[in-house]
Formats: sequence, C-alpha cells, structure tokens
Amino acid sequence: MVPEAETQDVLDELQRLRARVPLLTGALAASTDGLVVAHDTPGVEAEGVAALTAAALGVSIRMTDATGRGGFRELLIRGGSGYIATYAAGSSAVLTLLAEDRINVGRLHLEGRRAGARIGELVDSAQDRADRAAPPPRPQQSRALPRRPTPPDPT
Repeated sequence: MVPEAETQDVLDELQRLRARVPLLTGALAASTDGLVVAHDTPGVEAEGVAALTAAALGVSIRMTDATGRGGFRELLIRGGSGYIATYAAGSSAVLTLLAEDRINVGRLHLEGRRAGARIGELVDSAQDRADRAAPPPRPQQSRALPRRPTPPDPT
C-alpha cells in the first residue's frame, strides 16, 4: 500500500502533531478502507480504530451526499471524556485524532486539517508512484462458453 519510506514520513508527521498539541492522546493515519498506514496511539488498538474510522467514514460520506453538503472533510465526535476527530487526508487516506476533553477544539481543527493535508500529499504521491510503476493490466480473455449455432427454423 504505502512504501516504508512514506510510512515513516507519515509517522514523523503524527509525532510532530502530538508534540505541537499536548492534549492529543493519539494520532492515526489509515486508508479509507480501514488499513493502518501509521499510528502513534499508546494504549489504543490501532487496527480497531482504523476499522471503526472506515465505518464512520462510510456513514459520513453517505450523510454529506444525502444532504448535498459536498465531499467529506471531517467528523468530530465528543465522548464523555474526550474527542475523536477524523479528517480527510488526500484521496485515499484519513487522519484520526484522539484528544482529551480539555482540548481547544479550534486548535484541534487547525492542526488536524494541516496535518491531514500533509499526510494526504505523502500518501497520494506514494500511491501515484506505485500506480505508474505497476505493469499495465493484461487484457482478460472471455471466459464465457462459446455459443452453439442454432439450426435454421424448418418452417
């Protein structure tokens, strides 16, 4: 999916983000289908959060489509003891942040949007390079059974 060098770059971005925003308790970048790209989520199972993020993303996309609000940009969930924020990160990834309840939500959005844009650039460019390096698809042969000719109608 994402080469090792870009995965390390994404992890570095997540760690810088957590250093800039002290009330963040975790940061995770995942593909839109729920696979972890990189994570800095102490005490949280990253694979489970990535899968749940993909599910929430699916609902969010349907909501924005159904209400005519345009493409998905972000999702904010407030729980009893903190926030979960998910931001679009390019065309094939998302950034999910876990934050304490005392966080400044405006700062969370500011930093999350910026980091999502940077992570999106890293993931999208890695995906573009992988797509260009892949051999072109071979034409598929038809696997349908040949049709037997029908005899002419005697009438």
